[in-house]
Formats: sequence, C-alpha cells, structure tokens
Amino acid sequence: MATASNRSERRLVLLVGAVVFVDTMFYAAIAPLLPALAHQLHLSKLSAGVLTASYPLGMLVGSLPGGFLAARAGPRFAVCAGLALLAGSTLAFGFLDSVWALDAARFVEGLGGACSWAGGLAWIVAEAPLDRRGSLIGDAIGAAIGGALFGPMVGTVATAVGRGATFSAVVAFAFVLIVEARRQPRLAATSPQGMRHLRAALRRRGLLGAMWLVGIPAIASGLISVLGPLRLHRLGADALAIGATFVAATAIEAMISPVIGRLSDRRGRLLPMRFGLAAASVILLCFPIPSSAVLVALIIVASSAALATFWAPGMALLADRAEAHGLDQAFAAALMNLAWAGGQILGSGGGGASAKAAGDALPVAVTAVMFMATLVGLLGSTRPAMLVWRRGNQA
Repeated sequence: MATASNRSERRLVLLVGAVVFVDTMFYAAIAPLLPALAHQLHLSKLSAGVLTASYPLGMLVGSLPGGFLAARAGPRFAVCAGLALLAGSTLAFGFLDSVWALDAARFVEGLGGACSWAGGLAWIVAEAPLDRRGSLIGDAIGAAIGGALFGPMVGTVATAVGRGATFSAVVAFAFVLIVEARRQPRLAATSPQGMRHLRAALRRRGLLGAMWLVGIPAIASGLISVLGPLRLHRLGADALAIGATFVAATAIEAMISPVIGRLSDRRGRLLPMRFGLAAASVILLCFPIPSSAVLVALIIVASSAALATFWAPGMALLADRAEAHGLDQAFAAALMNLAWAGGQILGSGGGGASAKAAGDALPVAVTAVMFMATLVGLLGSTRPAMLVWRRGNQA
C-alpha cells in the first residue's frame, strides 16, 4: 500500500511540476525579448514594467477566483482551465504587435497561471504527508524554476526566429498536459468553503505574516526582472548574453529550491528564510554599483540564489497556517498566488516607475530596507512555535 501511495504521489508531483514548468516558461520568456520589444514599440522603463507586470496583475486578479474554482470544482478542473487560458493567450502573444494587445495577452496568461497554480498546489498539499509538505512543494517549485530556466531560452529563440513560430511550437505542450491531467484520478475532494471562510482566516496575523514571506521575495524578483535586462542591455549585453544570465540565475534557483524545501521540513520554515533575508539585502544594495555587464550578471545570479531560500518554506508555512485555521488548501494556494502576484506587480511596475523617475538605486535600496526590516522582525520573534511546522499542527 505504501508503495502504491508513493507512486501516486510521484505521478501527481510530476504532473503538477510539468504544469507549473510550462506556466513559468512562458512568464520568463519575456526577459530576453524585452529590449527588442522596447526598441520596436518605443517602450519606456515604465511601459516595460507594465508589460512585465501584466502577467502578475492577471494572477493577482485571478488568485481568489482561481482558489474558489479549485475548491468548488476540484483542483483537476482548475489545472485544466488554467492550461487552456495559458495556451490561447501565449499563442496570441506570439502574433500580436501592439503594446495594449501584448499587455492583454500577458494579463490573460496570468489569469490562467492563477488557476493552474491554485489547482496544482492545492492538489499537492491536500495529498502530501505533513512531514513531507515542504519537500514536495520544493520539488514543484524546482520544476517551476526549471520552466523559468527554459523561458529565457525560448525568448532568445523567439528573438532570432520570430515570436509566432516559437510560441506556436511550445503551446502544443500545454494541450498534452490537459490530456494527461484529465487522465489522473480525482484525488482531492471539493470543498463547500467560500469567501466568508477566507475573510475569517485573514483576520489572523500569522496567516498575513506567512503571505508577506511569500510576497517580499516576489517584490525583489519582479524588480530584477525589469531592471536587470535593461541595465545589461545599456552596458552592452546582447539578447544572447541577457538570456544566458537569466538561464544561469534560474538554474541555480532550481537546484537550491528542493534542497531548501527538505531543510524546512527538518529544521523549520524560518531558518533558510533568515539567511535569505540577510543575503538579499546586501545583494540588492550592490545592484546599481557596477559599470560592467559581467558584474551585473553575477549580481543577478546571486540574487536568484538568495531568493531561492524563500519559495518552498514560505509556501509551506502558508499552507501550514491555513490548515491550522481550518482553511481549505485551495484558498491557501490562492493566497500564495495573491502574495506572489502582488509582490511581482509592486517590484516590476513600481520598480520600473521609480527607476524612471529617480534611477535604479532608489527602488533597490527601498527593497533592501524591507528585507532588513523583515529580518529584524523574524530575529526578534518570541513565538517560534507559531512559525514552524514540525509533526503536526504547531502553527
């Protein structure tokens, strides 16, 4: 029985991993495309930030509806709906050539991502043993970051051969996953919970604190995703070099995340995040200093390594807190999406706007200060049992 259960668990993680792989691959493809699109469509830093932020804006808007869909119709249905939206919108992004149409396509991609992530994470967490939650989420996050690893490759190819041909070829994979998801047994039950239960849970400070620990690395990630490619381009890097930088950064992140997930199961959720907060603070402050594209590329890679310490333990902590307060895991996944998307919008859109007005140093310094303040708050916590999941509901 244990062997059959393990096989079922592995199949589920592989499926969800493939789903989030495709989702993040299309999300990350924008990095090497951004300089060419900025030149072709005469985009300012603010416009480039809006284009980058359109995906997380779609995820922000779709987070709670996606969680509601996963709770009421089941995670499998939400995953299939998300993949269908993602496939259609990504195909449109490949052929459209106006700013507003590309923004709209990225927005719909985000709506699809909200459904896919809510369904996929709820599916995993509902089936995961308590002492393996961080590990399994880490495996899924590793797959998602793997998609981010291939995304810049796809964007680099699209720069060379055209967006239409490149994205048309890759979209077919999303339809294959829809077929595979429909073949899976309906492992997770639906839930009658609604927005009333979610509002009640959000009155708990512990749940909001866990959301912040998912949101703050997303702020930094969104900021770097906009300022990084533009700064590299300004210092003489071409699309291939920009793509290679983000490939290296996401490769490091993909390797670290599963390890951090397992560590958080054994040593508590906060331990890796404390180190990440300290490292990210220093790295962000260094971002505007170098005048060499190579040094900027190294800082981008280092920032990804620091941010990798957040994703699995932060999301597992949020799932722990939701379970402790009786909230369905579909809504917990929706809150993960909400925190990530809000952080990405603040980092990419807000960062692009402030960089246009005052230069790159202002947004990265403000973000670094937020990391330092969060670290001080965690180090000063006198209630560690509220922040660690070990052998049951200690949250």
